[in-house]
Amino acid sequence: MNLVDYSHSLVSIIPPVVALVLAILSRRVLLSLGAGILLGALYLNDFSFNHSASYLGGTIKGLFISDGGVNTWNMSIVLFLIILGMMTALLTLSGGTRAFAEWAQTKIKSKRGAKLLAAFLGVFIFVDDYFNSLAVGSISRPVTDRFYISRSKLAYILDSTAAPMCVLMPASSWGAYIITLIGGILVTHGVTEYTPLSAFLTLAPMNFYAIFALAMVFVVSWFQWDIGPMKKHEMAAMHGRGFDEGGDVDEQAKDLTDELEITESEKGKVGDLVWPIIILIAATFFFMIFTGYQALVADGKAFAILGAFENTDVGKSLCLGGLFGLVAAIIPVFRQRIAMVKEVARTLWIGAKSMFGAILILLFAWAIGSVIGDMNTGRYLSTLVQGNISPMLLPMILFILSGAMAFSTGTSWGTFGIMLPIAGDLAGATDIALMLPMLAGVLAGSVFGDHCSPISDTTILSSTGARCHHIDHVATQLPYAMSVAFVSMIGYLVLGITDSLPVAFIAAITTFIMVCVCFAWLSRRTYQPIVKS
Repeated sequence: MNLVDYSHSLVSIIPPVVALVLAILSRRVLLSLGAGILLGALYLNDFSFNHSASYLGGTIKGLFISDGGVNTWNMSIVLFLIILGMMTALLTLSGGTRAFAEWAQTKIKSKRGAKLLAAFLGVFIFVDDYFNSLAVGSISRPVTDRFYISRSKLAYILDSTAAPMCVLMPASSWGAYIITLIGGILVTHGVTEYTPLSAFLTLAPMNFYAIFALAMVFVVSWFQWDIGPMKKHEMAAMHGRGFDEGGDVDEQAKDLTDELEITESEKGKVGDLVWPIIILIAATFFFMIFTGYQALVADGKAFAILGAFENTDVGKSLCLGGLFGLVAAIIPVFRQRIAMVKEVARTLWIGAKSMFGAILILLFAWAIGSVIGDMNTGRYLSTLVQGNISPMLLPMILFILSGAMAFSTGTSWGTFGIMLPIAGDLAGATDIALMLPMLAGVLAGSVFGDHCSPISDTTILSSTGARCHHIDHVATQLPYAMSVAFVSMIGYLVLGITDSLPVAFIAAITTFIMVCVCFAWLSRRTYQPIVKS
């Protein structure tokens, strides 16, 4: 099938822009994504309905079948979501969720403590962003609910710790992927003073968006600053509203037990929640190393931890780790003899069913990602940076452009793949000394754009982990993300001008403090805390 080439046309951004605008205005994610997919298909096939229908059929088929076999990446993520839904339901049935929440209330005495718990867990579980959002959401949600913290705030905490931590850590799925890309760029441009790993570690302190997004989470959690749409959701939650998974904040709230229609056991213990989660994390980490080891052996290479992460099968590892966690979650149910096999099967079905909405949104997001790729949206945006531009401005410009691309396409990894080589080429053609700052600008901008995008799978899974309305999450997170992006822009501007990381960092910190002062003023002006025991 011959598709129309829009790699040098403004038309390439129309489908993602339509999907984004519709999603924000209508709050109907599937309708908005579907409109973007349909419009893209029509443009790509020159508005031939027969060819467009055939193209859509192939795109949908590609979500499930790839290269003559099962699309293992997509299906492994779907399976992991189903397993996690089942596991969450079992933790509720066993009473582990109730016991943990009651224990946490004796140890965590305030809303501040509940938010910080979620933030610290998000920092420590950095192996993979999907896993981070879903696992930390499962652990933290009962606690934040008990302290009347809105699901939107929890989703913000999940999203602002998942990708930022993964992009900073070499021992993560993100780190391994980025190190591989950087290695190719260094070889292409004859840079020998850095190994791929040392270049990544040198880049990490330059990733201003990731660093200050993490800092903002802790500052906002500690001082309990709520600005913009987040204020409405937090105030509704304080009055016992806004915990429902898909409705408006003014609808009657439901806690997780009511949502899933599961009767919690009174015999549950804290360990009934904690151990399955620990086993899930440990098993996933083990299988990520093991599948990476298998790939290294198959290629005749020596084993190394970072090498294993570079070659790991993330989808397979998540599913295998999830199965271990599921078995660990079902053991307390039978040990306590609180349910018969029929009731357990019903609980498993309820848990799986609770994920169907998120899975459907994820499938639509993948489909529009495929359409956007065929529209060459990323390639068109990348051409905007080429021209007579001062090298000193390139780190900041690459940050902005990568953010726009990731926001439009919904993928940070796709943006990495396109923009990192372009940044390397620009550095090679202008000032090789600015290569690392330019690469850092791309990494930071990609995370920022992905962080804000309604069509990003990471954003979708953060709202899934918190069980909040997806567009509520996007709208409430945006003011915080945009503020951190402004801090990052100042940092990259100074870094490009001075070529000094300490000076740039001081400039970014100064800007961050000024933003925090504005947040404190806005929060005090628009939001008066209501103490509720």
